Amino acid sequence: MEALILEPSLYTVKAILILDNDGDRLFAKYYDDTYPSVKEQKAFEKNIFNKTHRTDSEIALLEGLTVVYKSSIDLYFYVIGSSYENELMLMAVLSCLFDSLSQMLRKNVEKRALLENMEGLFLAVDEIVDGGVILESDPQQVVHRVLQSAKEQIKWSLLR
Repeated sequence: MEALILEPSLYTVKAILILDNDGDRLFAKYYDDTYPSVKEQKAFEKNIFNKTHRTDSEIALLEGLTVVYKSSIDLYFYVIGSSYENELMLMAVLSCLFDSLSQMLRKNVEKRALLENMEGLFLAVDEIVDGGVILESDPQQVVHRVLQSAKEQIKWSLLR
């Protein structure tokens, strides 16, 4: 049988999701057209939540995708890649996101704190992944860049 050889690609991450303990979307960023409509995305998110919220494992193969996930109090964090993607790379993204948020939220990674600091979440995700390409996996660097960006925003808003 002939082995399938895939071209290497920097486009590692297909989606990053954060769901609450009811499986409802708090944050979702899809980097390709695997699920083009919001209806398909929400159905996929419900499916992921139903398959993962009762388990203690950290990885799942679902609908031909590799899903790494982590829960914290009332939040579920997911990083999704293709079925042939390196799970360690996806786990590095997940760990970086969680550790960055943990530092930014002063170790209080729960729904209320996250909702009060969504702009920090958006900036952190954009620092970690851009268009599906992993840019950073060091939470210290991510937090530093988010704080720098916040300082710039404050400076520009004061100058107006």
